[in-house]
Amino acid sequence: MASTTPSSGPSYTTVAVAATTLVATGCIAYALYFDHRRRTDATFRRSLKKEHQKIHRTLEEEAKASQSAQKEKIKRVVEEANEEGFPKDPEETEGYFMQEVARGEGMCTDGSDPVDAALCFYRALKVYPQPRELISIYDKTVPKPILDILAEMIAVDPEINVSGSSSDAGHPTVE
Repeated sequence: MASTTPSSGPSYTTVAVAATTLVATGCIAYALYFDHRRRTDATFRRSLKKEHQKIHRTLEEEAKASQSAQKEKIKRVVEEANEEGFPKDPEETEGYFMQEVARGEGMCTDGSDPVDAALCFYRALKVYPQPRELISIYDKTVPKPILDILAEMIAVDPEINVSGSSSDAGHPTVE
């Protein structure tokens, strides 16, 4: 009678361990080869250095381009907000202020575009009767990246008066 025993081939675990060992050995061998070449081959070191400098330059250029694009976007959204105008009636102003602060806080927590979140706080600041006081509140409650964008918005808009008086001497300055 024929026996029905399973084949005596390697188990899945044995194959997985062997493959993992082979991959790890290959990685270690490549690391040793790379290190040896880096230490002994001056041409290879120079090419690594040039490649590193090229990557660094590219990253710097991308960062500068991103910053200038953000500054342009900030200027554009401030101009658009000023063109849209702001409510003048005290009741409308209060509702508008509360709505914009709530929108800004919501955008801070949901990961929206920081420029859009800062724009909400900027709009609220434009209708607030004492902007210096509101800025000191923002300084304590608004996340720093958004606060920095808000400071750039304030710097772009010459109409916002945030210069301190003698009673504001202890408050932080927005630049």
